[in-house]
Amino acid sequence: MNKTIKALILPLIILIIWAILTTYTGIIPSYLIPSPSAVWVAFENLLLNGSLITDTLSTLTRVLLGFIIAALVAIPLGILLGWSKNANDLSKYIIGVLRPIPPIAWIPFAILWFGVGLGSAIFIIFLGSVFPILINTADGVKRTDKIYTESAYTLGASEFQTLKKVVVPAALPNIITGLKVGIGIGLMCTVAAEMIGSSNGLGYLILTATSMLDSASAIVGMLAIGVIGLGFDYLFRRAEMKINW
Repeated sequence: MNKTIKALILPLIILIIWAILTTYTGIIPSYLIPSPSAVWVAFENLLLNGSLITDTLSTLTRVLLGFIIAALVAIPLGILLGWSKNANDLSKYIIGVLRPIPPIAWIPFAILWFGVGLGSAIFIIFLGSVFPILINTADGVKRTDKIYTESAYTLGASEFQTLKKVVVPAALPNIITGLKVGIGIGLMCTVAAEMIGSSNGLGYLILTATSMLDSASAIVGMLAIGVIGLGFDYLFRRAEMKINW
């Protein structure tokens, strides 16, 4: 059986059960969960008036900006922490304290420091993305087989050459994993930030829809977030496959 068809079986079953419970039997009232047809109508309306496209692009912009900044900070820092025991020892307590703090807890400070809008959202996304990338990168560097590094030194490679040619390539699978986890958390943080301090985006769409008891539009926003996450996951899985080749 084709993998794509196989992957669609469970979603189709869920869709059928959803339609039966909401449309054909009425077991679940529409104010609790709208029917698939109501969600489709809401999707068409949001698409036609342009708000779905605008909000999706706004969310994507925030996610990518915050994620790229987090990656530019976390990857070099993770390599440093994984390579240098001194750097790791100096930073382990500060990272250990900051990492468990939910990014959402920083929202009041983000609004205070950057105001309501793009800056505060990027800051929250950065906080959500940076630690998974940092930890996975450092872990990948630490896990590099010592046989490789010792062989490089034996062949006359300098420490920088060993790091560049041996350690970083060996750590790439972990780095990709960190990026994949980081983008997922960053997306969740974006939606939360948009619900509190934004006037557009999918999080704002969900918040305004629920406040107006328009649950069908809220589900459209939720599904749009899921599709974005699925797209990012596909891209990183492709990257992992190329690295493994």
